[in-house]
Amino acid sequence: MLIGLPKEIKNHEYRVGLTPASVRELCKHGHEVLVEKNAGASIELSDEDYQKAGAKMAADAKEVFSRAQMIVKVKEPQPQECKMLREGQILFTYLHLAPDPQQAELLMQSGATAVAYETVEDARGRLPLLAPMSEVAGRMSIQAGAHYLEKSHGGRGVLLGGVPGVPPGDVVILGGGVVGSNAARVAAGVGASVTVIEKSPDRLREIDALFGPQVRTIYATDHAIEKYVLEADLVIGAVLVAGAAAPRLVTRQHVSQMRKGSVLVDVSIDQGGCFETSKATTHADPVYVVDGVVHYCVANMPGAVARTSTFALNNATLPYAIALADKGLKALLEDPGFRKGLNVMKGRITHAQVAQALNKDYRSAEDALAA
Repeated sequence: MLIGLPKEIKNHEYRVGLTPASVRELCKHGHEVLVEKNAGASIELSDEDYQKAGAKMAADAKEVFSRAQMIVKVKEPQPQECKMLREGQILFTYLHLAPDPQQAELLMQSGATAVAYETVEDARGRLPLLAPMSEVAGRMSIQAGAHYLEKSHGGRGVLLGGVPGVPPGDVVILGGGVVGSNAARVAAGVGASVTVIEKSPDRLREIDALFGPQVRTIYATDHAIEKYVLEADLVIGAVLVAGAAAPRLVTRQHVSQMRKGSVLVDVSIDQGGCFETSKATTHADPVYVVDGVVHYCVANMPGAVARTSTFALNNATLPYAIALADKGLKALLEDPGFRKGLNVMKGRITHAQVAQALNKDYRSAEDALAA
């Protein structure tokens, strides 16, 4: 199979879908890889590195999209990229379609088969291709929040760890999954007062066992969310329903009652955000203020640490990319968890939660593949 690797074009997105090491593995399996010139240059992955790994170079994205049978990316295709996709071509990348009807419509029109990293499941129902970026984003969320809590950046002027004689900052994390637990790890590590609010009793027990008295665990109710959010210096939105739009847990009214200069970091923004006042921002313009509360809602947070993120992502995605290259769509038929990554095929939405979020007709992945 001829696999294409275009350069990412989203604002301040420096990650790349395949490293030279990944290219080498794909070539070892008998495949060809076509890499757009300078695709990895921003993170010190040179064209020479790719050529040594066995790749052939393409002058531009148009050549990659026009020739490749499968496109491997990191972020969702931008409109101009969607228009270069063609019928029968496989797209393997993050999609986050639920809050993005324009992208969904363009993918449906293209006729391409779109497999989303974020809805692939393993045998235990976990999200193995989302996990590495969730780990990065969770850890970065505290770093970003601490930065914008500084008075010179619009915050309350609070040091999360406090100092002797002065209490630490209050960090509230909504969601105890991969993002939430990694955010808790960093927040507790700097000495903040940390509360994780989560609806799964089992997950609350796991977090309690992991962190002990360093992290307070609270069962998620509307009352609990309101109580702790209104008292927080920093709130991390870390909720996820695979494929679906994120639930809005913090209302505009809550935001209006929060402390002025407190900070909201919405890691769920890729799925529409879990704060009613959230709107996607970029690394070029990452924050805005509503009712005196600073909002950080960058939709590709791990792109800021692109080299770390690229290698972490490739560690997870490479076995799936090889399976698709080796077997084509048969790989999805053979693996029920991998099949859940199928979001669009032959002009139809093939993931139930995505279809529901977009109010689109749904065709099961099994039916689409069988046809």
